[in-house]
Amino acid sequence: MGQALDVHRLQFAFTITFHYIFPQLTMGLALLLVYLKTKALRTGDEHYNVAARFWARIFGINFALGVVTGIPMEFQFGTNWAAFSKTAGGVIGQTLAMEGVFSFFLESSFLGLFLFGEKKLGRIGHWVAGFLVFLGSWLSGYLIVATDAWMQHPIGYRIGANGAIELSSFWDLVVNQWALWQYAHTMLGAVQTGCFVMAGVGAFYLLTKRDAFYGRTFVRAGVLVGAIAALLQLFPTGDIQGKLVANNQQPTLAAMEGLFESQEGAPLAILGQPDVEKRKLDNPLEVPEMLSFLTYRQWRAHVKGLSDFPQAEWPDQIPLLYYSYHVMVGLGTIFIAVMVVSCFLLWRGKLFGSRAMLWTLMVCVPLPYIANTAGWMTAELGRQPWLIYGLMRTANGISPRVAAGNAWFTLIGFMGMYTVLAILWLFLIYREIELGPEPGNRPAGEDAAVLAAD
Repeated sequence: MGQALDVHRLQFAFTITFHYIFPQLTMGLALLLVYLKTKALRTGDEHYNVAARFWARIFGINFALGVVTGIPMEFQFGTNWAAFSKTAGGVIGQTLAMEGVFSFFLESSFLGLFLFGEKKLGRIGHWVAGFLVFLGSWLSGYLIVATDAWMQHPIGYRIGANGAIELSSFWDLVVNQWALWQYAHTMLGAVQTGCFVMAGVGAFYLLTKRDAFYGRTFVRAGVLVGAIAALLQLFPTGDIQGKLVANNQQPTLAAMEGLFESQEGAPLAILGQPDVEKRKLDNPLEVPEMLSFLTYRQWRAHVKGLSDFPQAEWPDQIPLLYYSYHVMVGLGTIFIAVMVVSCFLLWRGKLFGSRAMLWTLMVCVPLPYIANTAGWMTAELGRQPWLIYGLMRTANGISPRVAAGNAWFTLIGFMGMYTVLAILWLFLIYREIELGPEPGNRPAGEDAAVLAAD
């Protein structure tokens, strides 16, 4: 059973990690599309409409891949996690069904109008279609996050006569405090992905001296929105999310920080390697008393270590959890620095001519994907060994009749199919970026040489 459990967890982790590559960009771009369409509506400048069409094509590619890779996630609740679905389906089925019926169809329907109906809808109608695409994608994100948040912090339920978990309060499910702050933190991460991708593509155009007019627009939009998102990611959303973990999942907090022994005035570990067998953090670089202050706003506050809890309640992958958390925090700090410096150079009128900063923006494009993945790993590894925190152990949630060999067979199949999809996705995105915002209107020959010299 232990081997089957590990393979089921590995399969779900692989498929959902690959899937989330796509919706994080679509949710981030949805906000930026509204930004570009609003600029077009207010200024009457066709330049912003062309820019919006370019990013709508990239949005559409990501949306399609997100749908293809997202459908298997729903089926895995029945194929791999049947015991969990049988026990908690009356609760999580509410939000998952709403995500499919309301959000997905709202987003997909108006995406079609946004992509193909601009001439029929007119300026205002097209803006409304773009806004509804944004609303659908963000509502979809909320309902998925609310499902996960209930598993992190279950409220509004009762245990039925047959042992199944039943929903007692719909509003407790959908406005769970954990869901509200986890959603804000998650969506800001998606916005940062969209901003870095947009700014990175703009930087590429400026560095290669092509489509420079659009390159400046992309860099400006990505940097301005990205700086706000990066700061809000740290405070208040990241700060309050950390407090929720400290108040409701204390073993998780201790594992994230590599804190094995309880301390008053607990230090914040910047670097170090957790040694679970010896129950210590090797080679630590620490800020004295900072963990106590950040967690409880008191320099000498008592913070419980892992030794205060039964080992059966410890997260089962402490080193991976510790490193995931620190990768997320470290990259988040880098994002703030990059975006703030970029905004300063933009204000000084030097950003578009700074090759070093443009290269930095372009090289940073993969980093939000890594940071978002590390963030979700922190949340999901931190909840272990619970599938529903305090109610159901992960080991009790798998499908008892699906052997490890069956799970391995489908996992290898997913790996093969997703490799093909990844190649297709990279090709389509490369093709759109190479064609540029105005396909067929790029200068050639002597005209291109003149523009490059300018």
